Amino acid sequence: QVQLVESGGGLVQPGGSLRLSCAASGLTFNDYAIGWFRQAPGKEREGVSCISVSDGATSYADSVKGRFTISRDNTKNTVYLQMNSLKPEDTAVYYCAAEWDGSSCSEPDYWGQGTQVTVSS
Repeated sequence: QVQLVESGGGLVQPGGSLRLSCAASGLTFNDYAIGWFRQAPGKEREGVSCISVSDGATSYADSVKGRFTISRDNTKNTVYLQMNSLKPEDTAVYYCAAEWDGSSCSEPDYWGQGTQVTVSS
């Protein structure tokens, strides 16, 4: 049974930082691209970042470029999303997702349950 478990969300002030973790089990981690997505109240889910399976290439939404960094530790089956200079508009539920043999995270096969990030003073 595949499981993706996000952690690290919480309440942070504008300008602050958080690091999200996505721990995977039940799959061959090295075979999957991992992406982070988010959904704010009343808005559609959007892609935030993706790290590919083949060469570890990363991609980011324009809204987070220069502020967020995605990384993966294949020895721990974990992907991280370091979020710096957080803004109120970053407030959302953040989800990680896994795409088999992927590079763009456009069609994930598995999803986590999400973790809430709230940026507010």
